[in-house]
Amino acid sequence: MSDPTDSEVACFEAGVKFGSLYHQFAGTPVSPDSAESLARAMEAAIENQPHCTSVSVDIREEALRDAIDEGPAAYTELTGAFLDVELVVVYEGREVVARMEMTDGYPLMRVASVRDAEA
Repeated sequence: MSDPTDSEVACFEAGVKFGSLYHQFAGTPVSPDSAESLARAMEAAIENQPHCTSVSVDIREEALRDAIDEGPAAYTELTGAFLDVELVVVYEGREVVARMEMTDGYPLMRVASVRDAEA
């Protein structure tokens, strides 16, 4: 068995960030009025974690409005169906860009790129 490479550790760290983001915020009550502040809070929370250099969270407000229109309240629960997320992790000179976006009706989390970090 060998030690993980720096790229593998960076990818693992990206996965940790997504797990934290998704499971910490899933189920949060959200409305079009609160979507922007919730997205910024999510970014700030995840950027606090080690090796995370940036996070961009976009809440898909049209999908949010559609869900609210179909439901009994003026808000809905946050799920991955409403999120587009990009995060960047830098570990030991390796940069990982990871994304979560809807793919075939599922909020797919994936590694978009792994490369040398810019100095």
